[in-house]
Amino acid sequence: MKKFSVVIAGGGSTFTPGIVLMLLANQHRLPLRALKFYDNDGARQEVIAEACKIILREQAPDIDFCYTTDPQTAFSDVDFVMAHIRVGKYPMREKDEKIPLRHGVVGQETCGPGGIAYGMRSIGGVLELVDYMQTWSPHAWMLNYSNPAAIVAEATRRLRPTAKILNICDMPIGIEGRMAQILGLQDRKQMITRYYGLNHFGWWHGIEDLDGNDLMPALRQYVSEHGYIPPSNDEHTEASWNDTFAKAKDVQALDPATLPNTYLKYYLFPDYVVAHANPGRTRANEVMDHREKHVFSACRAIIEAGHSAAGELEIDEHASYIVDLAAAIAFNTQERMLLIVPNNGAIANFDADAMVEIPCLVGKNGPEPLTVGTIPHFQKGLMSQQVAVEKLVVDAWEQGSYLKLWQAITLSKTVPSASVAKAILDDLIEANKDYWPRLS
Repeated sequence: MKKFSVVIAGGGSTFTPGIVLMLLANQHRLPLRALKFYDNDGARQEVIAEACKIILREQAPDIDFCYTTDPQTAFSDVDFVMAHIRVGKYPMREKDEKIPLRHGVVGQETCGPGGIAYGMRSIGGVLELVDYMQTWSPHAWMLNYSNPAAIVAEATRRLRPTAKILNICDMPIGIEGRMAQILGLQDRKQMITRYYGLNHFGWWHGIEDLDGNDLMPALRQYVSEHGYIPPSNDEHTEASWNDTFAKAKDVQALDPATLPNTYLKYYLFPDYVVAHANPGRTRANEVMDHREKHVFSACRAIIEAGHSAAGELEIDEHASYIVDLAAAIAFNTQERMLLIVPNNGAIANFDADAMVEIPCLVGKNGPEPLTVGTIPHFQKGLMSQQVAVEKLVVDAWEQGSYLKLWQAITLSKTVPSASVAKAILDDLIEANKDYWPRLS
């Protein structure tokens, strides 16, 4: 079986060890000859990479491994770029969340003004990675996890139209895993799902088992009462996530014929979200205080001891989706997967150039979107508004336009007025002066 070379862009991420463990567990599906890490923060990456070097030495010494801050070294002779960068790291995420909350608006890393701020930082970083790949490994595919995926996808569609990049998100995969638990199935791959929307903004409109039996009635009934909290809920699930999964029952009530993505709560119930938020301690603080410290502590313990048993690192099961995608391209499996792709008529009554999240068949030439058909007015209206926000953000980044970004924030369903949007924007500009293009 052919072996592949992969570079993980964002080698210093706390998610990188989990992806490495996941890749090692899936060597029978996507065998590797080489693995590289790339990050522009060498000191941060070194801790993660030195621990992963020990894991690789123990489990797969035949895989060539290196880590670097030099793009030519990282992006030469690779088949896949797995990108999950966070421009500005968690301190900037904290500002994305806390600045809108100061104005009584949802503070969330991918939704509303916080997501727009993050998008303005991410566009340049992802385009830089695309350019590195096209320069040194033009045959390679980029599998991009970097958020906010919707804005990044619109930017790459428009500004790098020939790039071999697929923008993906594992949130629907996590929800489908919960659906499988609710139904008593072994895993989500025992279901065939029909879904449409935008990234972090979509609906399931059909779910069957492998024999063609309709699973929607049972799921709709359960979610209407319990949200996406399965009967045997994991007691380790964080309280903020439990609230999000439970709130799905209220989101689902707006269209009981479908099942919603959990992120819709930020757009449909922003007053609830703000009322239940702590402006002084947001999700960014939770991550920095827990995940960040745990992963780096575990990596340092592994490095000091010289063996992987010294530190507890968890395999990232959600990231198995990225192996599914890489294997589908590498071996032309025609696997059915949810991807963010240009609409081009797949949703008949929606903008052709909108980046939509829909099922696709994936093979050696990339994704082949499946036809969705016509969608209801409720979903179409919400999606049209959100697509306009995403396009305006890319306009603002490309043109350096204050006006376009003010329009984008004003149009977000999480923001009550243009005056509030302007106040938030002015605060975000000051916070992001080292990261955003200059706006005029």
